[in-house]
Amino acid sequence: MSPNNASFLIISDTHGLDIHENTAHPFRLPLPKVDVLLHCGDLTQVGGHGPFRKALKMLGEIDAELKLVIAGNHDLELDGEYWRSHLNEEDGDEPEEHDQAVAIMKGPLAKEAGVTYLEQGTHTFTLKSGVSFSIYVSPYSPAINDYAFGYPLSENRFADLKDHVDIMMTHGPPKNILDACPSGNVGCDHLLVALSRAKPLLHCFGHIHEGHGARTISWDEKADAENYLMVAKPVDIDKTERWHTVRKSENLHETLAVNAAIQGENGEFCNAPWLVYLPL
Repeated sequence: MSPNNASFLIISDTHGLDIHENTAHPFRLPLPKVDVLLHCGDLTQVGGHGPFRKALKMLGEIDAELKLVIAGNHDLELDGEYWRSHLNEEDGDEPEEHDQAVAIMKGPLAKEAGVTYLEQGTHTFTLKSGVSFSIYVSPYSPAINDYAFGYPLSENRFADLKDHVDIMMTHGPPKNILDACPSGNVGCDHLLVALSRAKPLLHCFGHIHEGHGARTISWDEKADAENYLMVAKPVDIDKTERWHTVRKSENLHETLAVNAAIQGENGEFCNAPWLVYLPL
């Protein structure tokens, strides 16, 4: 029996975008109605309770049964460890602003917008259609310019992902997969190894704006996770609408990788969102 296709709208790095003022660019209303919305982090430019509320209101206007959201390195207050170690009392920073920010992302405004804010780990959801999927999420990415959710490249932040999941959603990219920028390929080696262990149908991320795009990763089914062999190749994309549409094949030895950064490399909101159909 063929699996059911579930539809996913994937975005990242909206950085405070006002969807009503964004009329000149692809990411604007109306957007397609989907089963699931995935936002891969960087809701804001430098955090702030007002910008978090604004982001939730924007997400509330997207028509999706389920809306899953993670933080990114620009969402400063959502990283408790970072926030406590970077308090600037002269600027009025308060320790409780972390708890308040998380409360916003999990509180009444989020519920009204239909948003589920996720922290690192594996989660399982079932849609009204009966389709279920597992998703591993992480807001962490290698430290750049002392922003939130950063870690040194020597640190393995993804050792908790040990088994197969249907979807991975991280803020940062894995090494050498849609991670190229003027500084080179800045993705994470440890994340790539975790990806090779999980072999999900979909791995979506953002963070590196210049990497916006999609690739199909083919895995060698005989290789183990630590000695994986993979081939990344271009994806067949339908660009007839303002969003890019991709239909994932039913091949279990392939992962669709999507860098969904909406903000372009020059700080412009110019990249199209991704509409992806997954065989679940």
